[in-house]
Amino acid sequence: MSTTTPHSDYVVILDAGSQYGKVIDRKVRELNVETVILPLNTPVDTLKKDPNIKGIIISGSPHSIHDADAPSTDATFFDTITVPVLGICYGMQLMAGHFGGKVGKGAIREDGQDEITVSTDSPIFSGLSNVETVLLTHGDSVEECGEHLKIIGKSSSNIIAAVQHQSSPFFGVQFHPEVELSVNGKVVLKNFLNLCGCSFSFTMDDREQVAINLIKERTSNGQKVLCLASGGVDSTVCAVLLLKALGPERVVCVHIDHGFMRLGESQQVIDTLTSAGVNVKLIRAVDEFAHATTTMKKKGTTEEMVTEELIKLTDPEQKRNVIGNTFMSVCDRAIADLHLDTDSLLLAQGTLRPDLIESGSTYASKKADAIKTHHNDTAVVRQLRDAGKIIEPLCDYHKDEVRELGRRLGIPAHLVERQPFPGPGLAIRILCSDGTPFVDATFEDNQKSLKSVLAESFFKGEAEGVILPIRSVGVQGDGRTYAYASALSLGRFPTDEEWRELLLVARAIPKNAHSINRVCFMFGEKESTSPSTTETYLTQDIVDKLRLADNCVNEVLLRHGLLRVLSQVPVVLLPITFSKEKEYCVVIRTFLTSDFMTGIPACPGTPFLPSSVLEDMVDAVSQLPFVSKVLFDLTAKPPGTTEWE
Repeated sequence: MSTTTPHSDYVVILDAGSQYGKVIDRKVRELNVETVILPLNTPVDTLKKDPNIKGIIISGSPHSIHDADAPSTDATFFDTITVPVLGICYGMQLMAGHFGGKVGKGAIREDGQDEITVSTDSPIFSGLSNVETVLLTHGDSVEECGEHLKIIGKSSSNIIAAVQHQSSPFFGVQFHPEVELSVNGKVVLKNFLNLCGCSFSFTMDDREQVAINLIKERTSNGQKVLCLASGGVDSTVCAVLLLKALGPERVVCVHIDHGFMRLGESQQVIDTLTSAGVNVKLIRAVDEFAHATTTMKKKGTTEEMVTEELIKLTDPEQKRNVIGNTFMSVCDRAIADLHLDTDSLLLAQGTLRPDLIESGSTYASKKADAIKTHHNDTAVVRQLRDAGKIIEPLCDYHKDEVRELGRRLGIPAHLVERQPFPGPGLAIRILCSDGTPFVDATFEDNQKSLKSVLAESFFKGEAEGVILPIRSVGVQGDGRTYAYASALSLGRFPTDEEWRELLLVARAIPKNAHSINRVCFMFGEKESTSPSTTETYLTQDIVDKLRLADNCVNEVLLRHGLLRVLSQVPVVLLPITFSKEKEYCVVIRTFLTSDFMTGIPACPGTPFLPSSVLEDMVDAVSQLPFVSKVLFDLTAKPPGTTEWE
């Protein structure tokens, strides 16, 4: 939550738990308007007594307004507030519900980039076209808006996408104008700020100096800092920033090899950080991680449990928690080995705002759903943070802002522009299984819905579609999903036009099959029957298999100069097979994003991913002796997260 005192006029963001709440904050500040984030139920009297509040934005939420514990505004909010209000997604549904509208869960949910038709005579859509491309991600919809509101936008599925109050300056949009996937979303926000009468006079302080001041303030008693350095952009910028603020005598950097790094990655990390002027110590802890356990709460309860060893786990959240907490125990060992004084030592992490948002951290939002626990925001890390033992100078930054800061710090471009690699490494790119296929009561209905979408698509009956008996993590309607992945096949390599159509099909499937959050294309022969599953755990022989597949993909990308063109390219090992001889399938996910909160797959046949390059990657991975099929992830974020776990 924002804690600083605004210097002049500002806009309040009422937080209902959106994954994108902090992105709203960032986008408004980019428009030179100051913001303060407050709880959704902030008393109206508090909001009305400050004349500097020029407008209010209500964020999205993972909740339905009909939930028993649904967050809500002060009961008198819409009846007494006089400044302009913009309700986004859940915020629009709250507005509609208050003014006599009807909100419900229809047959279609919307999760992804889509087109809407808007009334350009509404001031909120001033300067836009009648048809706009936006991000929609919601289960509930406004079915009737009531007599006090009028409809000013509809989606391609004929769902109400925007409303406006008949007399008050209240507006609601079902889409998310704050994210990059809403192409002209920033125009919508600026229109709203104009309606608020904002002066657009707020300019951000120098971000580098603000971060350095934070570091100096937190270490004013002469504390040393232990910096966990993965070699990624975030931890590299964090380390260089610490060195600039404190000098090398007060900064100790360590790199922990947990056994899930890419081929030759740990040595590359050491070389990378050294070239950036960071002296880093390597700690090898492969066995320690493999046999690690942790204590965590059972899902949906307050009861604690001790997990199995990491090499026996299949649940993605348990894997992430064990890895994150083991980082902390290995740090304790490093502190002892290096004879550091724990009483005057802080732990530094390159934690970013999206990490905290997706982990459901209260440092980003009081109401947000946990999509996936990042290794730098586990329960143990939160305890250390609460105790004042952690320093995170980048925690209000997004990836592109960190890169810009890295350039200001003089870090070479080839380091600043590296693709992100998750802290848990390949461990969350290996889906583990006890060999039992995941098939629940919705399996057949989802299979029918999948085939129905294909039958009505560009491909008619030519393409096959199967539900995969595994689950992947997704984000739908601002909440976490753990749902089926699906695979489409044509029996040949698609043409450029067919790739564009496949991406449209991939958008349509989660709308109609609500238990599917990820859609892939599968190369090779058509498949109409779901695959069998392979017993798979995080043993080193399995990790080595993914290392080989990952290396095949990255060698092709490097050869064609695409490593900096694509934002991220996770390569994923799936515990499924379509043959008796080859035990695994491999997924290639080519991802494009600027904010890492939303994004789209790179479309084959474009400069981002020429078809010939994809064919080279598929050919290279297909030749590995354990690979049954190669798949290409067609899923945007949402409904699928960047990583599969």
